[in-house]
Amino acid sequence: MRFSLCGVTDAMKRPGGPNVEEDSVVLDAKGLRAMAHPVRVQLVGLLRKYGPSTATRLAERLGVNSGTASYHLRQLGAAGFVEEDAERGNARERWWRSVHQMTELNDRELLVREPEATLAFLQSVVTTYTLRTQQTLNELQTMPRAWRDTVDMSDWALRLTPEEALALREELRVVISRYRRDTPEAAASAPEGAERVGVITHILPELDAPSPSEVHAGTESAAGTETS
Repeated sequence: MRFSLCGVTDAMKRPGGPNVEEDSVVLDAKGLRAMAHPVRVQLVGLLRKYGPSTATRLAERLGVNSGTASYHLRQLGAAGFVEEDAERGNARERWWRSVHQMTELNDRELLVREPEATLAFLQSVVTTYTLRTQQTLNELQTMPRAWRDTVDMSDWALRLTPEEALALREELRVVISRYRRDTPEAAASAPEGAERVGVITHILPELDAPSPSEVHAGTESAAGTETS
């Protein structure tokens, strides 16, 4: 499995894939349980996307109360995903920042050892994808034409072996890696007109889908049935 959330989650690479980047954190069982909540996934994502912030500001973005945001930030802090930003904080406001820019989930046995936490985490990722897609749709009518023309939501049905599906995944990753990542350094040196773009990919096996031969055989059987 592999899931990427624009710098929030970069999950389950196969052996032999690219090395974990220096600004990445690898999820173990403890970290997985700490991230197995949609509010926490979104909080980490906001801090990575917009930089340091307070619980109050983050709560406003998520539509939750500041107490809820504070609680989840403390849990994330205890697990090492976020930390206090002492340079910005004061007696009245507590500022937080993300410790890493990406999260790696590459222990395939976690789904066996921690099924509930793994599925809860991945469900949080799916929720975040949905919210991000809906946000783009909400802004579509007011989006500049040049950017509106770049929006794409497509799907292709392929018939692959597991090995071919893995190869496809890695090829897509290589293509995406050719383009400029959205980091503070990249933003400062990016050409005029460059904006943040989210690229979301899914490779979704459909193991219960009938094969063409099964469909064809079913049609012939139905055509040859006689009724009395």
